[in-house]
Order: sequence, then C-alpha cells, then structure tokens
Amino acid sequence: MDNGERIAAVTYAVRAHVVLKYFGQLALLQAALSCAPLVASLYFGEYRLTLGYLAVGALLGAVGVPLARLPQPPRVLTNEALVITALAFVTAPLVMTIPFTDAGLPFGDALFETVSAITTTGLSTLASVEHLPRTLLFARAWMQWYGGLGFVVLSLALLAGQGGITRRFIDPETAGQELATTVLAHARRMLAVYLVLTVAGIAAVSVAGAPTAAGIEHVLSAVSTGGFSTSDTSLAGFASGKVSAVITALSICGAIGLPLYYRAWRAGPRALWRNSELRALAFALALVVAALTMLMVFSDGMSWPQALRRAAVLGVSAQTTTGFSDSPLAALGHATLLAIIVAMVIGGCVGSTAGGVKLLRVLILIKVARVALRRTGATSHAVMAPMLDGKRIEDADLVRALLLMALYCGVVLLSWFAFLAHGHAPMESLFEVVSATSTVGLSTGLSGPQLEPMLKAVLELDMLLGRLEVMALLVVLYPGTWIGKRDQSL
Repeated sequence: MDNGERIAAVTYAVRAHVVLKYFGQLALLQAALSCAPLVASLYFGEYRLTLGYLAVGALLGAVGVPLARLPQPPRVLTNEALVITALAFVTAPLVMTIPFTDAGLPFGDALFETVSAITTTGLSTLASVEHLPRTLLFARAWMQWYGGLGFVVLSLALLAGQGGITRRFIDPETAGQELATTVLAHARRMLAVYLVLTVAGIAAVSVAGAPTAAGIEHVLSAVSTGGFSTSDTSLAGFASGKVSAVITALSICGAIGLPLYYRAWRAGPRALWRNSELRALAFALALVVAALTMLMVFSDGMSWPQALRRAAVLGVSAQTTTGFSDSPLAALGHATLLAIIVAMVIGGCVGSTAGGVKLLRVLILIKVARVALRRTGATSHAVMAPMLDGKRIEDADLVRALLLMALYCGVVLLSWFAFLAHGHAPMESLFEVVSATSTVGLSTGLSGPQLEPMLKAVLELDMLLGRLEVMALLVVLYPGTWIGKRDQSL
C-alpha cells in the first residue's frame, strides 16, 4: 500500500446530514440573533426595517427548523466542522443584506457592509454612514460583536488538527478532548468572558461621557476588534478624549486571547503575564507606537504631541486589527503606511477576535529560527528542541504556521495584483488588501463608492479568507471533502 492509499484508508468525506444538521442549528441561532436589531428598529421607530428583520427571521427559521431535527451524530469530523464554519460565514452576510437593501442600499454595497460586519473587518464602501438609519448602525456593530465571538468559538475547528502547543495556548483544559465536547466547553467559557468585557466596556464609556447608543455600538465594535463607527470620522466623532481612550483600551482587550482571561480568573492575574504571546503583544504595541511616532515626526512633518496622539490610536488599531482612527490616513507617507501594514499583518493573539497571522505563529518561527542558528555551532550529538513557554514546539505547529503564512501571502499578492491591474497606486492598494485580509478596516480611501465592482468582490473574498484563515474555504473547495467514502458509524 503506497502513501496515497494509506491516507485514503483513514480519511473520510463529509456526511451531508451532519453538515446540514449543524448548519440548521446555526441558522436558528442567526435567527435568534437577528431579534436584537429587530427590537432596535422598534425602539427607533424604523418600522420598515422591522419588516426586513422579520423576513430574515422567517427565512432562517424555515431553513433551520427542519434541518435542526436531523439525527444527532455521535461525532463530528474536523473537515465537517470546517465546512459548517465556512458555510456559516458565507451565508450569514447574504441573508443579512435583506434589511440593508430595504433601507435603499444597492445589493453590492449591502453585501460589502454585511461581509465586513460578520468578519469583524470594518471596511465600508459607503460615502457616508451617518445617513444610515439608526437600526442599521446598531446592526453593523451587533453583527461584528457576534461575528467575533463566533470566530473565537468556531476557530476550534481550525485548531483541532494543529500541533499540541497551539491547542494548549488556546485552551489547555480542553486540549485532546473530542471536537464537539471541546467546542461546547470552550463556547461557554468564552461567552462568559465576552459578556464581562462587553458589559464592563459599556459601563466605562458611559462613565467617560459617551452618548448611550453610540457608546454601546462602539463597545460592540471594539471588543470584537471590528472597528465600525457611527461617525464618518470614526473616533474623532467623540467630543471627549476619554471616550476614545476607553475604546482604544477595549480594542487591546479584544486582541488578547479570551481563554487567557479565564485562566487568569482561575489561576490569578500572574497567569496572564506568564504567557509569552501576551508579552509579545505588549512589546509589539509599544514598538509600533514608537515607530509610527518617529515616522510621523521626521517623515510626515507632525509635531511630537500630534504624532504621539495619532500613533497611539493608529498603532493600537493596526496591531489589534480593530480599525478605528481619529484622522484620515491619505496624508501619511509611504514609510508610515508600510509600518502600519506590518502591524496589520502580524495582528493579535490566537483565541482572540483579532485578525492577522497571529503573534503565536510569529513566535513559533522566531523560536525555530533561533534553534536552527544555535545548531550551526553545536556538536553533532547536541539535542536542541525549540521551546515556547516551557512546551516543545512540535513539527505540526511549525508546518501549520508556515502553511497559514504562505496562504496569507498568496491571498495578499493575488489581490494586490488585481488592484494594480486596475491602475491603482501600489502602496495604497497593498494597504487596502492587507487591511481586508487581516480584517482590520483601516483605509487610505480606496474603499469607497468609486471602487470597481470587481475589486469590491476581491476585498469581500479577502475578508472572508482572512477571517477563516484561508483553510476553511480551501477545505470546502477540496474535492476530497465531498467525494470519497463516508464512515456512517460515526
């Protein structure tokens, strides 16, 4: 039996009834979540949108009820979980365009807004958001909030096949358990952490003096590292700098792996700082703010106070992949934009709502490279293994990190080429593509009503690929996922 035959002997195609069963449950969950903007439409008196959200609920219920009644499988395979994840993130934006088109938005712009919301990106092609109905402003932030939580929970499907160190970094208490059991336990813990951060954030912005509705919507976007704002000027729309400071701090909280909060609650606050990825996040934030400050002073001609203020907001926004800003980016020089791009590529911690390739994967590559350099001066009998937080980095960790980074770079390069082929400026095009693929939402101005429909579609695909870390959609497209033998005993 050759290698291909051995692989085929232990792999299975997805079972339709399993995918449909959980897709139906997710449809019902989506229907329940759409009740929040429905209530908001009643509160704001925007009854036309009430009908739109009733239609959303009816459609999702009609799909979800019969599918959710399918038999419960004893086990869910990893490829099935990935397919369910991808389908959820692809179909949810399509359904949620209904109320947006009811409000008068063209379908293309409505789809861009909902994809950007569900993927917690924050890019927009609208000339202005301040003219949108209040219900839709809330709905955008609400979709970012549950889209961020959904990614954290469903990302366990992505992590199920990874090396041991990655699983232990995400949630050491569930490492090695069966997938469905792991997701359930993880979901309960992360929901509790997410709710605490959200409630604390709403209380903090209220104390800081933010208007109630705008404050809540910005908190929902900050905790999910989404970045949608109710103002065309983003954080500059708040009269109080205290509100901007609170929202910026919440963005950092959202970029920290949610399991770390649970671990700190169980083992004490010191458990947070013992995590090397969290220390790396603190270092990266300090480094990007310092670099941006100097670039803005010496390259962009700003004063030190102005540069420090702008660098603090943009640096945190880029590194945490939140996407808030307090001033336009179009006037920044290419060196400053490149520094922001690097921060957006790296992103936040695994297990957080942040995008990017994640700090943990960067740390893995640094540790492996360090050991490789040390081996050049060691004897042939020396045993050296890359370690991270006292745990050995397995080959699967390294392979997975390299694969995801390679896929990320491939997506960015292909998307960048599409922008260049349409005649857009290289640096601004690269910035826009990286912002979409890292689910950041910062823009130099290319994302707008004037953007070509094809490039809007490219950015939508980038946002989905970035949120799902490419792999889930590749699994959907892989023929072996659908064609092959199926183990009906599972």
